[in-house]
Amino acid sequence: MDVSNIIKNLHPLETKVLLRYSQKDDLTAEKLQKDLDYKEGHANQAFSWLSGKELVKEAGRTPHTYYEITELGRSVVKVGSTIEERFINFIKEHGAQVLPKIAAALNIESKDIGSAFGQLAKDGVLKMNDEKQVIITDKPLPKRISIVKELLKKAAAAENGQIDRESLSAEEKDVIASLAKKRGAADSPFKIIERETVTYKLTGAYEKVVEALKKAGITGNEIGEVTPQLLSSGDWKRGTFRAYNIAIPPARIIPGRTNPYVQFLESVKDKLSSLGFQEFDGPLVETEFWNGDALFMPQFHAARDIHDVYRIKNPTHAKSIEEPYLSNVKRIHENGGDSGSRGWNYRFDTEFTRRLILRSQGTVLSAHQLHKAEVPGKYFGIVRCFRYDKVDATHLSDFYQTEGIVLGNDVNLKTLLGFLKMFATEIAGATDVKYVPGYFPFTEPSIEVHIKHPVLGWFELGGSGIFRPEVTKAMGVDVPVLAWGIGIDRMALMALGLNDLRELFSDDIEQVRLRKAKF
Repeated sequence: MDVSNIIKNLHPLETKVLLRYSQKDDLTAEKLQKDLDYKEGHANQAFSWLSGKELVKEAGRTPHTYYEITELGRSVVKVGSTIEERFINFIKEHGAQVLPKIAAALNIESKDIGSAFGQLAKDGVLKMNDEKQVIITDKPLPKRISIVKELLKKAAAAENGQIDRESLSAEEKDVIASLAKKRGAADSPFKIIERETVTYKLTGAYEKVVEALKKAGITGNEIGEVTPQLLSSGDWKRGTFRAYNIAIPPARIIPGRTNPYVQFLESVKDKLSSLGFQEFDGPLVETEFWNGDALFMPQFHAARDIHDVYRIKNPTHAKSIEEPYLSNVKRIHENGGDSGSRGWNYRFDTEFTRRLILRSQGTVLSAHQLHKAEVPGKYFGIVRCFRYDKVDATHLSDFYQTEGIVLGNDVNLKTLLGFLKMFATEIAGATDVKYVPGYFPFTEPSIEVHIKHPVLGWFELGGSGIFRPEVTKAMGVDVPVLAWGIGIDRMALMALGLNDLRELFSDDIEQVRLRKAKF
């Protein structure tokens, strides 16, 4: 052991521990806080450094459970009575009442009133009469109510709002255990906090280090930083300075920052909002109706295969589909309705259309927006979609699209190409762009926009087109509607200079920290 090298690299936090204690002492963070006036973080840091130098070793761990008062618990203390007490007092004052009326009168949520009644009924204090009204019995209040009040007062008075489980009686432990939760404790008066007390022992090697410290006259009180106050007071003349090693690298400062991909998404939102677009959103779980039928995608047809979907296990179907849109879409599928089309000429399945799925395309939100959109109008959304697909550098099984529609008598294909160029060049930052004819059941004409990545080569950025009358007529729209669904993950791939979509969602925090945003 190179003792001289060790004492050169000892921090004052470590030095004070070595000089103060012996191998007989059981060392804990709490002991260092009490004896050396350390903060908890300083104590743990000292143990960590000393362990690295093999001057202390872990001797044991003792689990502890604490109960911390929540905001709900503090509100009970402030009011002065529990929900159960308020419930009982209300019945005593007003007589038999139904639960909804009690909840409204006490301004307490129905579920909390229901829970209180359930517990008090179990205790035999309350019961229901034949008119479904709550009445009080002659049984006394259970002792646990007064115990709860005392525990809440005790916790509220504690500096950290916590009660050590070991300080409670057996009866108190039973009562508080029935109230406290580990997670999601917003509806509980107590939250469970579990911690461990780690005990350390000095190793035999520490003796040589202590001897060297004493010989060198190092106490742990040496001055480690020259401050203006130190200079102005003249205390620097009377103090002893710690050795300063200019070869030690400075501490790395990592400032907080927004994830570059999130910055990119926000930049797209800002761009479209500045152009007068209104943002829309919707649920992840959709029906086959809005995900496909409303977009003139035939049921049980090969054309539907381009949108493979994840089905919902429970519940499997929605209760109903909004009218008159269901009837309108049904007519258009069966015979074209008033769209001028012959439709698909099959019997529309109203059971299938209610099936619940994870949305497979952002266009589902455009379908929702059509019947309530302004004319003229511009709308967009950044939408998470799900399709089972082989994951590779340009494909993910769940991904984001930027979805949009533009409605108006004056919009046309040239207008659409202008938007596609903006996405490809201004947002994705591509220099090589091409437009390719495509097929989508709900647009005609249909266009795909492709960009060239410096490493991955050409790939599709997204699809677009002008909605067919079969889509717009069913929703009461009688003007041209431009629509697009652009892979925003792929735009970010280009804009952030990445070579694989999976890097956008990397759990390598160091890689994300060093990634530079380009906007």
